[in-house]
Amino acid sequence: MRKSRSSDERSPSRPAPALAIAGVRPTKSRGQNFLASGAVADRIVAAAELDQPDHIVEVGPGLGILTEKIAKLPHRSLSLVELDSRLAAQLAERFAGDVSVRVINADFLSLDFASIVADRRIKVIGNLPFNVAAAILRRLSDNSRAISRMVLMFQREVATRIRARPGDDGYSALSVFTALYWDIDLHFAVAAGSFHPRPKVDAEVLRFTPRAELPFAIDEERDILEIIRASFSAPRKQIRNSLSHSLGIDAAKIAQALERAAIDSGVRAETLSVADFVRLSRVLAPLIARTIGADA
Repeated sequence: MRKSRSSDERSPSRPAPALAIAGVRPTKSRGQNFLASGAVADRIVAAAELDQPDHIVEVGPGLGILTEKIAKLPHRSLSLVELDSRLAAQLAERFAGDVSVRVINADFLSLDFASIVADRRIKVIGNLPFNVAAAILRRLSDNSRAISRMVLMFQREVATRIRARPGDDGYSALSVFTALYWDIDLHFAVAAGSFHPRPKVDAEVLRFTPRAELPFAIDEERDILEIIRASFSAPRKQIRNSLSHSLGIDAAKIAQALERAAIDSGVRAETLSVADFVRLSRVLAPLIARTIGADA
């Protein structure tokens, strides 16, 4: 009876006792909100559509509620990237007998991504720490060619911005950055009550597939990202003014560039599509280069 009770207390579906046993107190600074709903975990894992050849990376496995379900399904390998050393040790102990599971105690943002990819395409799953979720998505986008699918959970407000389209209230630089690399073909809400400790807001799960073709050449990427950042640097301002102020380029020259890119200089960045930003970047790239050269 004692053994059964101990096993139950360690269950990731009961985060409070499991965390106490691990000696972990969830902190806001790490954005730690542990999923406690098995039904939600099942839905997340099902969305990944795992198959025998799949190499899987789980970001922030925590107590392992997703890990346990993934490990039961066909897969080639499963790498768990966990920042908290106590949780990583607990996961390593739990899956010690499974040679397909590797636990990596590291910060995903500073991890050598190539070391977990190893010249193969992977699927990524994760209940991302709310405070660094956007930064993790940025890192994954930098490596989108190595990924075949991602199923990730975000704070709902962030998820809304990620999947927003031109003209939507939440459309932002994050929306455009994401659309450069990914198509989002599935999303569903997760109530705040599904977590421990309970966050103040709901969450949302998004499924990403890499775009069949990137809409830009690799040598254009830096300029495009810079133009997107500059365009959204002053929300609700006309794009001509945002670009001029952020890039330090005369407004008249910006207006001319916008005209050449077939974009009305009086519109706001929130109305432009990915194709618009790519086209604008190609026109503005020489001006950016000259500005950088003058500053040097």
